[in-house]
Parts: sequence; structure tokens; C-alpha cells
Amino acid sequence: MSMVNRHRGELGATLDGQPYTLCLTLGALAEIEAQLGGVDILSLAQRFEGGRITAGEAICILGAGLRGGGNQITDSQVAQMQIEGGVPGYLRLVIDLLHAAFGVTEPGGASSSGGPSFAEATEGRPNAPFPGGAQ
Repeated sequence: MSMVNRHRGELGATLDGQPYTLCLTLGALAEIEAQLGGVDILSLAQRFEGGRITAGEAICILGAGLRGGGNQITDSQVAQMQIEGGVPGYLRLVIDLLHAAFGVTEPGGASSSGGPSFAEATEGRPNAPFPGGAQ
């Protein structure tokens, strides 16, 4: 795994005991939209905000993030990977990946991207779309 650049929305994670870089690039976001039936990413994010995400959606997001981070890996390989903390560990990684991609404010008020928080960037728009995001 190369150095992770949070300013580009990258995130580091250990899966199956191996270090990986994940990044939800524009291509990765388009891949997620296509794999999940053409629903736009903000509509999906609003659903995720309510804490509703399927295992298949988590695999899709992690797979796209791994490929966006430069890893040659399939979703079926992602589905077989292990992470410390089991299912809660996977869900935390999905949430962290979405936060990193969209610069959502982290606990304590610091923006993960160094830019405006998601709440600031979406001022006047309904509901921040990610679990744990500012509302």
C-alpha cells in the first residue's frame, strides 16, 4: 500500500491481513450507480444515512473503492475477505470511505478533506446523506 492521501479521498485499510488503499473516484461512483440499478449516488447516500445498507451494497462500495485505489480485485474476492471487527468493521470501513470521498465532517469538527464540511457544502439542501454525517 502506498501512502494514503486523505486530500484525494483515499483511505487505508487492512483486509485479509494485507494493507490496501481505497478511493471512491468518479469512475468508482459511476460503477456503484450502475451496479445498484442506475440509482444516483445521492439517492443511495440518503438511504445509507438511515443506516440501511445491504451486504451486497457494502461489497459493491468496497470493491469500487478498492479498484479506485488501484487494486485489481473483483467483488467476489471482496466478498471473501476478512476484516478485524467482522461485520461492524466492514460497515465502519464503508462509512469511512463515503466520508473520505465526500469530505464529511469528522468528530470534533475537522473536515476529512481539509475543505468545507459536507454540511457546509450542502447548506440549504435536505439531510446530509451519510451515516454519522452532519445534519
